[in-house]
Amino acid sequence: MKTILGRDHPLAIASFAGPALLLFGVFILLPLLLAAAVTFTNHRLVSPEPTRYVGLENYARLLALKVVDVEPLRDPAGATLRDEEGVRFPTWRQTRRARPGLADYRPAWQFQLGELRVVLAATDPLFYRSLINTFLFALLVLPLQCGGALGLALLVNQRIAGRIFFRTVYFAPVVTSMVVASIVWSFMLNTDRGMINELLRAVTGDPNVGPDWLGDSRHALPAIAIMSAWQGAGFQMLVFLAGLQSISPELYEAATLMGANAWQRFVHVTLPGLRNTIVFVIVSTLLLAFGLFTQVDVMTQGGPLDSTTTVVYHAVRTGFRQQDIGYGSTIAMVFFGIVLLVSVLQHVLVAKGGNE
Repeated sequence: MKTILGRDHPLAIASFAGPALLLFGVFILLPLLLAAAVTFTNHRLVSPEPTRYVGLENYARLLALKVVDVEPLRDPAGATLRDEEGVRFPTWRQTRRARPGLADYRPAWQFQLGELRVVLAATDPLFYRSLINTFLFALLVLPLQCGGALGLALLVNQRIAGRIFFRTVYFAPVVTSMVVASIVWSFMLNTDRGMINELLRAVTGDPNVGPDWLGDSRHALPAIAIMSAWQGAGFQMLVFLAGLQSISPELYEAATLMGANAWQRFVHVTLPGLRNTIVFVIVSTLLLAFGLFTQVDVMTQGGPLDSTTTVVYHAVRTGFRQQDIGYGSTIAMVFFGIVLLVSVLQHVLVAKGGNE
């Protein structure tokens, strides 16, 4: 029977691609365009005032940033005032009174250079803090999750009894609800009766040992990174396992005959064979890290002192809890642009590295 339409016919291509393009348009492209349109309005979920066009006002409010030099306090003779903590500086309220142009700005970041304090002031300092927290989380979780996944893949790839059982056990956290995992880890990280601190006290014999994992700004984000790496490493383990099993055994046999030890076989055979797999795992893990929300919402609600607030959490809290849809959509669109830029840069660097 003669085929009416060949596989290269435009109608055949449209019939196969149509459903996927329709779903992409309805659930991805259309919401993206609507969110982009809302960024130019003051739309709120519940408000007696009608929605009106505000132009680039939301973007100006979000991205406004100034570098402010703050001079130290001086006595009538002009000498710098000091106390037990060092050089004394005026408060931010005093600085704003002296500089009316800073009326809408608040400190986002500050550091001291000798007797000069440099303040990065913004109209939305929490956006810049959350942006820094997001990238810090990505930098923490990437080596933990990818390194742990590679180690687990190497373990379960050995010809040992029970390896199927261990593969299942290591993969189990992936299919566990993130909300459930976050609640369980919140109990484990509890300062007073958490399992982790109880183990530390049992090992050290000191009843007072154990940090405040989720209540201390120095430990909260690393604790969430450890929990996230534990929950997601099983998926990357399977990806690495597939890559390991695609490497020809003859390469290992040849390396062994040439006198290579286990480490040399890993460096010169395993890692080159896993190059494409490693790139895929790094890119996918990075994109998932940028979307951090559930763990923060369940475990810390952005605290303490906004040390775990991420851009996605800030956008959701602004858009739905504070009901400022216009500004929340602006945060989401700007962050989308940043993630897109990082992805393109990463793609260029990977492609450049592959051509060398």
